[in-house]
Formats: sequence, C-alpha cells, structure tokens
Amino acid sequence: MTPEQVESQFGSIPECYIDCLEDLEAFIASVPADETYAACSIDTEADSMHSYETKLCLIQFSMPGQLAIVDPLALSRDELEVLIQFVDRFEIVWMHGADYDISLFNETFGWVPRKIWDTQFAARFIGKEKFGLANLLDDEYGVVVSKQSQKADWSRRPLSEKMLDYAYNDVRYLLDLGAKYVAELKAIGRFEWFCETCDFARSSVLSRTGKGKDDVWRISGWGKLSSKGLHFLRALWHWRDSECKILDRPAFKFLGNAELLKMAEALENGREAKPPHYIRSQPAARLREAMELAAQVDPSEYPVKRKRGNGLRLDIDEKRFDALRSHRNKVAAELNVEPTMIATRTVLEKLASNNLDEATQLEGIMSWQKGLLGLD
Repeated sequence: MTPEQVESQFGSIPECYIDCLEDLEAFIASVPADETYAACSIDTEADSMHSYETKLCLIQFSMPGQLAIVDPLALSRDELEVLIQFVDRFEIVWMHGADYDISLFNETFGWVPRKIWDTQFAARFIGKEKFGLANLLDDEYGVVVSKQSQKADWSRRPLSEKMLDYAYNDVRYLLDLGAKYVAELKAIGRFEWFCETCDFARSSVLSRTGKGKDDVWRISGWGKLSSKGLHFLRALWHWRDSECKILDRPAFKFLGNAELLKMAEALENGREAKPPHYIRSQPAARLREAMELAAQVDPSEYPVKRKRGNGLRLDIDEKRFDALRSHRNKVAAELNVEPTMIATRTVLEKLASNNLDEATQLEGIMSWQKGLLGLD
C-alpha cells in the first residue's frame, strides 16, 4: 500500500476516548444495528513500574470503522462490565502478543474473550523473522511507530497526545493485518495450525499458576542460603513488601533482590543486616524491628531447605534427541519457520527421555506439532 492509501484507509477512522459510563454506552449504541460482530481487536496498557500493584490503565478497542480507548481508571468494575458484554458479542478478538493481555484481563475481571487470534503467532507461521507489532506495521504499511511510550507511566492523567497516538495505533491496523495473515495462512495450509496454537495459548495462560503465598519470597538466589538464611530472607521480603504497599511502589524501585540476599547472608552468618544508605529512617527502623522479631523465632520454625527443580531427572537418549532435533530443524527450514515453533528443546528432551511414559512425553504438544515431528 502507498502512504496515501494507508492514510486514506486508516487515518480517517474516528477516535473516541471513553472515561465515563455515559460515553461507553453511547459508543456501543452507535454501532450499526446490522453489524455482524465478526471480529474486533483489543490491546491494553498497564502500569507495573510505578505502583505496588499492576494496574490496568487503558483498554484499546477497534472494530471496522471504529476506534476507542476506554479508561479503566475512570470507570468502576461494574461499569466496565458493559464493555465486557459488548466484546463477548464478537466471534473473534484479535490481539498481538496476547499472553500478557490475557493474564491482565483474567486477574482484573476474571474474564477473557472466548476466541482470541494473535497476529504474532500468525506472523511467525508465515515466516516473519521480526514479529514485534512495530516491525509488522512497518513491513505491511510503511508505518513507523515510536517506541518512546512503551515504558511510559500509563496511570498518569491526562495522557499526552503522543501517548494517545501510540495507544490508538496498537489496534488501528490489527483487523486488517489479521485478515491479511489469515488469507496467507490459508493459502499455505497453516490456518488450522494457527487456530490450534491460539486456543492452546489461551488455555495455557488460564491454567498457569504462579508461586503460592508460602513461596513468593523465594527470590532468585535463595538456593544458596541455609534454612536460617531462608528464614531471614522471608522476613526481609515481607518487610519490603509492607514498605512497598505503604509507598505504592514496585519492589525493584524500593530495594532490589540482590540487596535482600546480601542482608539475608549477613544475618545467616550472625552479622547485622545494614540496609543501603538510601533507605529512610522510618523504613530502616521497621526493618530493625522485623529482624529482632525474626531472631527470636525457634529454628524448628525455619523454612525447609528443599532442593530446587526437585522433579524427575530425565534420562535422555542422546541419539534420539539428536535425531529429533535434526528432523525438527530440517522441517523448519523447509517451512521457513523458527524451529522452536515446532518444538522447543524442553519438548525434545521429554520426547527423547527413557524414563517418561508416552502419555507424559506428549503432554502439551499440539496435534500439528505431532504431525510435523512424525509422532501421530
């Protein structure tokens, strides 16, 4: 498409910023009665770098001839239900790199769209080497999107014009881009692979579990500590967490994990835990109190010093692993896709293991992947 055609097709789409229920209801009411609700697209902007809890700050929405930004910080959860019910009318919801958005919707609303198609997966199946949205928009439309707003504070109001442009552009082209890619996927016989992958990714995010409340404090590096050190690390983590709640600040902006580990090691070895000089007097006083209380705990109550990665150690048949990897790479080269799209190293190791039964080996492998690997 020429720049003139791109501007003509996409530049004149009406833009609507919605920060009250009346405007949201009016936007939905403006949709023509004969709309087929075949597809829409959604993106989100969140703040996890400037506040204690991740906040959903924007929901960008597009459908043919319509662009809208909905402000979740200005609308209540009940009011946003109107948007959820509207999105549920659509057969397909397009997103790009949907993993994070799915998690965010699930955590915020306990809801995600029923059918999600991801332009990032589509691009990878087609053979795009660079599949970030900015790369795809430049490749398909000659549109250069500034990345300056990627790490902006999306919780601040009002939003600048630059931030609004960035947000609108995240969904402005998605429906057309998705339609282009679906046509290409059907032409090369990979549309079913794409559909299965999108469904599998959605289910995987929804079934994902993070650390339990008893393990959240086990930050990277905990394995080198003794039970005593782990006890103090746990106390330090909960002190930091309380301070971050008070300040409404993410942990990494208050005190990094490396500093926590350093203090835990000092306490483990009977030394004083000295916080960095930039920790103010009140938090430092509360730290001393927390450590004094922790020092009074009986060692029988210390955390268990368990091994990391204590699952079954795989007995890998190296010849079978090499044969699987060689076959995967050959097929990937013929299809012009990344080898890891067909199977990651972890998958190949499971398939080549001698101490896993067949059902366990095949867990999490999609039918199209089995076909390409010769496993069906």
